[in-house]
This record gives sequence, C-alpha cells and structure tokens, in this order.
Amino acid sequence: MSRQSTQRVAVLHAPEDLRIEERPVPGPGRREVLVKVRSVGVCGSDVHYFRHGRIGSFVVEGPLVLGHEASGIVVELGEGATKHWVGERVCLEPGLPCGACGECRAGRYNLCPDIRFLATPPIDGAFTEYLCMHEDFVFPVPDHLSDDEAAQIEPLSVGVWACRKGEVGPGKRVLVTGAGPIGLLAMQVARAAGADHVSVSDVDPQRLAVAARLGVDAVLDARSGPPEASSVDVLLECSGAESAVRTGLEALRPAGRAVLVGMGVDEVPIPVTALQTRELTLTGTFRYANTFPAAIALAASGKVRFEGVTGVHYRLEEAGEALSRPAAAGEGLKPMVVVSARGDDLT
Repeated sequence: MSRQSTQRVAVLHAPEDLRIEERPVPGPGRREVLVKVRSVGVCGSDVHYFRHGRIGSFVVEGPLVLGHEASGIVVELGEGATKHWVGERVCLEPGLPCGACGECRAGRYNLCPDIRFLATPPIDGAFTEYLCMHEDFVFPVPDHLSDDEAAQIEPLSVGVWACRKGEVGPGKRVLVTGAGPIGLLAMQVARAAGADHVSVSDVDPQRLAVAARLGVDAVLDARSGPPEASSVDVLLECSGAESAVRTGLEALRPAGRAVLVGMGVDEVPIPVTALQTRELTLTGTFRYANTFPAAIALAASGKVRFEGVTGVHYRLEEAGEALSRPAAAGEGLKPMVVVSARGDDLT
C-alpha cells in the first residue's frame, strides 16, 4: 500500500533541547510490522532523559527519540509477518530481547543484557509518526479501548509484574506506597488478583483522591505518620523514596514480601535483622516479561481503569511542553502525546 516517504520525529539533542525533524519512514524488515503511532504516554524515564540526559548508567550520548508507552495501527507487513493485519489497532511492548541468552531461554527476557528497549539510549522511541516493531511484541487491542488506554498497557504491565513478584492473591493484604501512575495501576491489579485489602500511601492529596475514586480500600497520608507495623502481607513500593522503603518494610507481617518498583535513590538502609527474624522477602523489579496479554485483558474487562491516570493531550510538536510541564490538579497524572488522531486513514 502507498504511504508517505517522510515523517515528523521529536528528537532530544541535549537536556531540554527537543526538536521536530523530518526523517524517512522506515520499511519493515523480516517479521516486522510498520505501525502508525497514535498515542504515547509520557513516562517518568522520558522526563529524566529530557531534563538530565541520563538515568543512572543510561546516558544520552547522541540524538534520541523518547517515548515507549505507545499505541497505533498496523499499516504494513514485512516479509514473513503473519500475526497481524493491515488496519489492526495495537499496543507495543517496547523491549526486543535477543532470544538466545540464558535469561531469555529461562523466560526472564526482561533481564536480557542485549535487550533493545525503546527510548533507552541509544534506541529511538515512539515520539514519531511511524515505527517498525517485531510482530511478536505487537498486541491487538479491542475496539472499546481508546488509543490512550491502549498506550497505557505498557505501564499497566509494570503493575502486573509487580503483583506477580509479590505473589499477590486472595486473602492478601497489600500496601502500595506511591500513588503515581504505576502505583495506581498496581493497586488495581492487586484488587483484580483477589487481594483482601489494598491500601495506598502518598504525600499528595490529589493522588490519594484519585486512588479513592478508583476504589482502593484505604488511603494513607504519609505526612501523618507511617503505616501500622506488621499489618500487611505484601509491599509494592512504587515511589522510589527511601522513607517509603523503610516504613513499608516495617509494615510487613512475618513472611511478608516487599517488591521495589519505583526507582529513586541508589542506596537504601535495609533492616537486616527484621528481614532475618521475620523471614521477609525483598526483591526488585525491572520492567516485565510475558505480561501484555494479562494487562490487555484487565483493561478490556474494566477491572483496571485509567481515569485520573492519563491526563492532558499534546500534539507531537508540543512534546517538549508535555515533558516539562508538571501535572496540575484535575488534569490527570500522565501527559499524553497524540501523534495521529483516531479515524485517520492508513497513510
């Protein structure tokens, strides 16, 4: 089918230096599909790269296209691609592992040392009109999910993975620290997994209000004091704050599980005696593996909702503003960049 030969791309050249450029539209390779991007969520990692040019050891050393929470429509199939059809609405799993290393062969492809992850230097991301993706990491979404909701399957997958690592299930009492987008989504996944009681802690009243509207059992203002000691079975720490890690661990019952999801400070004092005497399990998370089908099902069923999570819309030309403007009360927590509107033709 015919398509345009060039596309608009938002390219980061230096901290807070984002430029709209014209680049050729790529052609899909073997087992790839070409996706016309429709909606992209702004992740905290995008903001870090935009403001500081790095996240830990990941450093922007050349022009980089940001954005990895994306939805779109398939417009072309590469040789050997058979899993999708032209015109299919899809969301994108942004990491392409090597498939051959020990971690991939063990099913832990999120830990693949050679994974190519969108918007992680030097791999370009989704703030672009067209994107080529391997067909195995493109997933169809039902028509009743909006483009924004389809884009949010990626951060929802973080919540699914966190709950799996925490072994959240029926009868469990869960504490989520941090009511940002990931915390709000992890909270809802915990409820859907059958948790008996889910509470959310934060210092921001606006975020706690969103959690309450989404149906959490209890909201805790962290400014008023720590959670009750030995009161929960699972901690999902989504803030990255040192204080939240410390008080969250204190809130765990014997044999409880703590899952560190939020990325903040590099080092946190750990109460080793408490871990030993109460036999607590402490683990980190890094992205996700094999979560997209479950995340799509949760969103499609309505068990996970995105009201208050997704926020103000920006055009691709306004991506710099989306990356630099903090969310305001009532606007939603996550800016969304609209690359092409629903109802566009396939070209």
